[in-house]
Amino acid sequence: MAKPKAPPPTLQLVAVFSRHEQAVQWAMKRIETNWGEIGLKSEIFDHSETNYYAAEMGEGLQKQFAIVSSSALGNGFYDPAKLAVHKLQSNQWELELAENANYPSQRPVNIDPGYLTLTKLVLASAKDRAHRIYLSDGIYAEESLYYLDRRWQSRPWTYPDYQRKDFHTFFEQAREFLKDKITESNRSTP
Repeated sequence: MAKPKAPPPTLQLVAVFSRHEQAVQWAMKRIETNWGEIGLKSEIFDHSETNYYAAEMGEGLQKQFAIVSSSALGNGFYDPAKLAVHKLQSNQWELELAENANYPSQRPVNIDPGYLTLTKLVLASAKDRAHRIYLSDGIYAEESLYYLDRRWQSRPWTYPDYQRKDFHTFFEQAREFLKDKITESNRSTP
């Protein structure tokens, strides 16, 4: 019989996008206050591959990624079992900002939690699709990228922006950040 094991070392990845720089900063502060210190941030990318969000968020969207470098696990790694809870929490933050701030957009910010291991990048979604796995409370997980042959690779369902080389460059930096954390953790384990 196969014995259950702990998940591999994992980092929390969060994508935040908006056309309002202050909304992105607000979301980053929420992430840090509630989920842990941000150890790595991407540059700010134009989010122009789709107009899916234009009606509720407007035009000129920009996206930034954050890697949370500390966690409640105490070892700096993320517990992937918390993905559904974090997606629901980020949805509440989005509603809070929309209701309490004075932005011209119906949805001033989008906060998408996920996680990254050495072999995959997983995102959370409230939308069911054939390739998504149900987690709990209406939230699904999607493996969007996988790491093989020393590079990030896409699936047929991978969002167009997650196929970008500049995104992959950041995800490679995040993977190296994870490798460093694993090495550091191994050194401190007796």
